[in-house]
Amino acid sequence: MGNNISKLSIFLAVLVMLFIMACFPGISISANEAAGKKEVKQQKNPYANAQISIKIIPATKKTFGYDIVVNDKPLIHQPNIPALPGNDGFTTKGRARRVAEFVVKKIRKNEMPPTVTIADLNNMGVLK
Repeated sequence: MGNNISKLSIFLAVLVMLFIMACFPGISISANEAAGKKEVKQQKNPYANAQISIKIIPATKKTFGYDIVVNDKPLIHQPNIPALPGNDGFTTKGRARRVAEFVVKKIRKNEMPPTVTIADLNNMGVLK
């Protein structure tokens, strides 16, 4: 009789464990997590050592935009001010270059797409 009780106890314990694993699959941990090791998948940045160039281009109403070329392939053609409505570009070549350099920094960090916000433009002083 004692043997049957211990077999029943083991059976119930296994059944409870299976039930818990079936109902809560997200609580299982890997061997690395159990050992305290974190898996970090590093993705190679394709732009870290890329050849990136900026070309200031003419835009509508005697304004300026920019092109960004990566490894001899056009990546960005920006004839107008990003984040603003309309087709007008920057009032000076220097302002267009400042924003283009900001975008290149984002590309180098693999921040894709390299968005520019109105706050970014204000911080660079290119809208004044």
